[in-house]
Amino acid sequence: MNRQKHLIVIGGATATGKTAAAIQVAQHFQTEILSADSRQFYQEMSIGTAKPTLEELSQVPHHFINSLSVQTDYSVGDFEADALTLLGKLFEKHNAVVLVGGSGLYIRACCEGLDEFPEVPPVFIAELESKLQTEGIAALQAELERLDPTYYEQVDLNNPHRLIRALSVCRASGKPFSSFRTKEKKERFFRPIYLLMDLERPVLYEKINTRVDEMMTHGLLEEAQSLYPLKALNALQTVGYQELFDFFDERCTLEEAVEKIKQNSRRYAKRQSTWFRKDPHWHPFAASNTAGMISYIESIMEAGS
Repeated sequence: MNRQKHLIVIGGATATGKTAAAIQVAQHFQTEILSADSRQFYQEMSIGTAKPTLEELSQVPHHFINSLSVQTDYSVGDFEADALTLLGKLFEKHNAVVLVGGSGLYIRACCEGLDEFPEVPPVFIAELESKLQTEGIAALQAELERLDPTYYEQVDLNNPHRLIRALSVCRASGKPFSSFRTKEKKERFFRPIYLLMDLERPVLYEKINTRVDEMMTHGLLEEAQSLYPLKALNALQTVGYQELFDFFDERCTLEEAVEKIKQNSRRYAKRQSTWFRKDPHWHPFAASNTAGMISYIESIMEAGS
């Protein structure tokens, strides 16, 4: 009898310990890891995305890390297709595979599929891109809060690509972007097991602040400087780089930029935590409790085999 295939999904906010937990779980089940962190795909972004170290990557086979250039256009739909193709191959030799990351949309695309959105004429996107250039990202944030307060509470407000995508749908359809997010799950050839790496907020915020300081010590400023000529690319519209680009543009001091990275990282983590906790499928664990995770995973596997 063929055993049911399981995708062990390890999610959570930034700095909650997902990488270490995923490696230990993957080692126990003698399997491989897929990254669902939408910024760790990119070869040129290492320090600011807190990629696994070379030592960590050597412990377990990893996929979707350092797989793309920042100059490559890569959508969540592309990831869904690529991840499913790869999982089809990996499940030929493994009964379980690990998916890890903090990008909830990418996790959902892999496990449940994407919603269908209306086609948007290019003129709407062009108008919003012009608005971004002339009025700044705050203008897009304000328009989204007015047109779709539901999605405003969920989206990464520092990602202009996501804001433009949502606003273009709002403008073109006359309906909120969130109204097209039906949450109808697509059939998959595996069963997800959702594990949420959980930390008390004060502890998480302190870890984020410490991590940013460590990133700066390990060369984040130099990494951002090397990417500065490409700062308009979608891949670089992210916390940790945009703030330093502002420093290079002499819009703030270096100290102010670092403090802004910490602040925006904490805000992003809060939004991530809210997103995960709204979904009852996620079972919370401390990242250090790998024994508890493994016991929980094995209980589900045994019940479903």
